Amino acid sequence: METGKHVNRSAVLSVTATSSFLTPLMGSAVNLALPALGRRFAMDAVSLAWVSTAYLLSAAAFLVPFGRLADIYGRKKVFLCGVAILFLTSLLCGLAPSAPLLIAFRVLQGIGGAMIFGTGVAILTSVYPREERGKALGINTASVYLGLSMGPFLGGLVTHHLGWRYVFFMNLPLCLFIIVLVLWKLKGDWAGARGERMDITGSLIYSLSLASLIYGLSRMPSLIGTTLAGAGIIGFLGFILLEARSKSPVLDVSLFRFNRVFAMSNLAALINYAATFAVGFLMSLYLQYVKGLSPQAAGIVMVSQPAIQTIFSPIAGRLSDRIEPRIVSSVGMGITALGLFLMAFVNQLTPMIFVIGILSLLGFGFALFASPNTNAVMSSVEMRFYGVASGTLGTMRLVGNMLSMAAVMLLFALIIGKTQITPDNTGLFLASARAAFLLFSGVCALGIIPSMVRGKVR
Repeated sequence: METGKHVNRSAVLSVTATSSFLTPLMGSAVNLALPALGRRFAMDAVSLAWVSTAYLLSAAAFLVPFGRLADIYGRKKVFLCGVAILFLTSLLCGLAPSAPLLIAFRVLQGIGGAMIFGTGVAILTSVYPREERGKALGINTASVYLGLSMGPFLGGLVTHHLGWRYVFFMNLPLCLFIIVLVLWKLKGDWAGARGERMDITGSLIYSLSLASLIYGLSRMPSLIGTTLAGAGIIGFLGFILLEARSKSPVLDVSLFRFNRVFAMSNLAALINYAATFAVGFLMSLYLQYVKGLSPQAAGIVMVSQPAIQTIFSPIAGRLSDRIEPRIVSSVGMGITALGLFLMAFVNQLTPMIFVIGILSLLGFGFALFASPNTNAVMSSVEMRFYGVASGTLGTMRLVGNMLSMAAVMLLFALIIGKTQITPDNTGLFLASARAAFLLFSGVCALGIIPSMVRGKVR
């Protein structure tokens, strides 16, 4: 069942779309539980940010190795293991008795997330022909944004009525549903690089280097942060040299050297996610600490952004089957940059309708960018690289997410300091948020360049 000719494509789409719904649902719901977690464990602003970033750090470090593992031994096997790990760690997070243990369980949860991220899109690309791929990826992307839509609402509702622990417990039924559907409907497996060797040494160097770089960035400008970030960069240089000589590399670096569509599309994704991920984190804190909304009310307001993304992502995916993905994605990047710039002017007196309008504008920009960019990446490589391509794109997303959070944590450390956010220092919080949105707007505007120069897919 390698080619997808005799596969139940609807079942594959259902499985991948459900998993694509689950992971952002969890992430965005946890954002709404952060103030409750802060009160329960007396966590300061930087520690609270680690509840989100611990998961991202772990997932980013393992994504490409698991994508390669899936290409060799079977994408379904790795995917199924990832969902099982996500089930177990969600249970552990909900039962966590302390902040350090919660963060540790979030690290383990990231490993399960990496197995899912590195295989879901690869499985989908394996079974859908090129002329239908944009449509399928658009539906899959819409599922991501549906999860983001439901996450704030359900996270706020569950936190308000049941407590933060149930934000993690609500993942359990969906995990079980995915496991049952995979075992019942998906027969056989996909392994485009079956028989090739897994580069264990390269995988370890990659994971440790990426983890060191991202953790170092999160601790900047301290000495340990600078040292770890430098060590991560040196490790990556060694990794590139090792992979260039490897007969069976975990990441074929020639994809970046000789495939401009692949390289520029991944760079555009990195920039886009680095500029946008922290929006949910900042807006959750803004709506609850500055505007005084309950978690439930804040979640309802934040639904506007991913709801727009859910509506327009399938349309953008279909457009990328007919129009060059670089055009659709670049327009989306420009709209996103405008929305981020407008967000910098939000303050205590900003009308809620204005906040909702900006969030909706950001949602429209995200929708136009994401699925066409994914289509470009996956359509630019051979079938045997689907897992690695999916893992690389997922890594760009997660590294971008981590860079986004690292920038916010650095601004918090410089402007607010190591203290809890209270009504007395909301002015400092707003100053941090304003600086972050202006930075993100500029970065996103620069991202239009690689998006436009990537070249043609067809």
